[in-house]
Amino acid sequence: MKLTNVNLSEFDKGDNDVTYSNANLVDEALSSLGFMAISRQIINDNLLRDIFNASKDFFALSKEEKMKSAYLSAGENFGFHAIASEHLDPTKPADLKETFTMRNILNNDVDHDRWPSPEFKDLMQRFFSECLDKAHQLQRVLAKALDIEENFFVNCHTGENVTLRLLHYPRTDSANVSKSQLGAGAHTDYGLFTLLFTDSVEGLEVCDSHGNWLPIESSSSSIIVNSGDLLERWTNGKYRSTLHRVKPMIDGQDRFSVAFFVDPDSNTQVDVLKTCICQERPKRYSSITAGDYILRRIQDSQRKLASAG
Repeated sequence: MKLTNVNLSEFDKGDNDVTYSNANLVDEALSSLGFMAISRQIINDNLLRDIFNASKDFFALSKEEKMKSAYLSAGENFGFHAIASEHLDPTKPADLKETFTMRNILNNDVDHDRWPSPEFKDLMQRFFSECLDKAHQLQRVLAKALDIEENFFVNCHTGENVTLRLLHYPRTDSANVSKSQLGAGAHTDYGLFTLLFTDSVEGLEVCDSHGNWLPIESSSSSIIVNSGDLLERWTNGKYRSTLHRVKPMIDGQDRFSVAFFVDPDSNTQVDVLKTCICQERPKRYSSITAGDYILRRIQDSQRKLASAG
């Protein structure tokens, strides 16, 4: 299926009609499916091409080389995860994907030798910075849709828990796939929202409100955006944090994607917005600290890593 498309590039031009229209589109998309699309044109094409090329080059290295950048802990949330190291659905077999995760990389103190190269680090930091700027832009659209102060979300997303992740779903054959095993198990994202950049290979599926799994059309011209658990809590359930998954790449092509998880700073108290409470929709969620919630969800997905330690 095709997702509702929002033209974010027009939002900051001061046109009230465009602003109002985009805010309404965001409100409708996140209230119904919890997913939408924005144009890739807001990100430099050459930079995005370099990111995908760097991802493919890294995952083509030997496992021994990749393990020099190994993921060490959920608290740090940085490094390489080998195939079948993560359970996004803890009740199912491990995911058939490998990843490179980078949290808060404009300000982190990860040792230089844990990066694949200085050039790789520089490229990822430039992309992180550009994505964070666009995320703040989208946060202002969200604030408009929710009738709250324009920088409400911007002020609690400095980058502390914002995370860039490269993902590779290698092609495989059915003999190597366990029953109910997926490329990425069914899960919701943890924070405010996620920006997902994909190649032309299909595989992403979203669960609608009736429990049906819908394949999402992969487009090289759009960024997929989905709301996360903490946005659902902030909006009292108005915006859906929707289950989604990625199918295993059985007898197909390798699939590469890049996710930018926009999660609040650790000390942020996530409490239901007053504009999302009414007689018909009383308050459903208690206040929660963003850092505690996010860390718990990450730890749940990495039980294999924890048991190995």
